[in-house]
This record gives sequence, C-alpha cells and structure tokens, in this order.
Amino acid sequence: MTTGIELVHPPTLSSAPYAYAAVTDPGRMVFTAGACPLDADGRTVAVGDVAGQARQVMANLTTALEGAGAGLGDVLKTTVYVATTERADLVAAWDVVRAAFGDHDAPSTLVGVTVLGHPDQLVEVEAVAVRDSWQEPAPPHDGSTVSA
Repeated sequence: MTTGIELVHPPTLSSAPYAYAAVTDPGRMVFTAGACPLDADGRTVAVGDVAGQARQVMANLTTALEGAGAGLGDVLKTTVYVATTERADLVAAWDVVRAAFGDHDAPSTLVGVTVLGHPDQLVEVEAVAVRDSWQEPAPPHDGSTVSA
C-alpha cells in the first residue's frame, strides 16, 4: 500500500478484485469505485428493474462511503451510469439516486451507456467525497464575534 492512500474493503460487500473506496490526505478525499447492484454474495439483484438496482446501488455506495469514514452528505460529485437507450430508464435510476441524497444535492452526471460490467447489471454509481476536510472555527474566547 502506498503511503497516504487507504484502500477500503467493507466486509459486508461482496468480494471484488478492487477496493470499494480510496481515501487520501490532504482533506481526506474519498473516491469510490462504481457501486454495483450486487448482494453480499456478488449476485446481481433486481434483474430487469432499473429502480430496484438503483436502490441496491445506493445501499452499496452508502456502505462503501461509511467504510471510508464518510457518508452521502460528504459527497462532492457523483456519476450515474445506466445501461439503456431509453430516457425513462435514466429518469427511473436518477429518481432513486436523488431521493437517497435527500437535501444534499451534490453535482452529478447521468449517463446512458451500452453495457456495464456484471451480468444483468443496469445501474452503477461512483462518487467523490471528502471526510474531515473542514472544522467549524472555534468561537473567540474574548466574547467577540467572528464575521466572514
């Protein structure tokens, strides 16, 4: 392992030939692999169901981020891949992804692609996040206030 890079392999996700996330200083940047719609045994779930796969993808992305010490609220950007030529499938995946993030509306790119890596896979999401990047300034000790 290279100094300054932490490769994250959450034990509750299926075994993969790559880390699910990587973290580095400064700013503790977190780069996730594309989260896939796989169960803990590595099987593709919700075959043929874009929204169902997107829900599993977001659950797996959340697990990967948590394994790296971050969460969905720490995400700077996502890329959402959907294996389709139909705009309705893109919207179905996006609706699930967007709902998972709640009020945290980080920038995202939504892309239709021809094929993804696992059999029957329709959705994949990768994210860039930051953990421990900023601390609220401590209030002044003399009773004065700080303005930006």
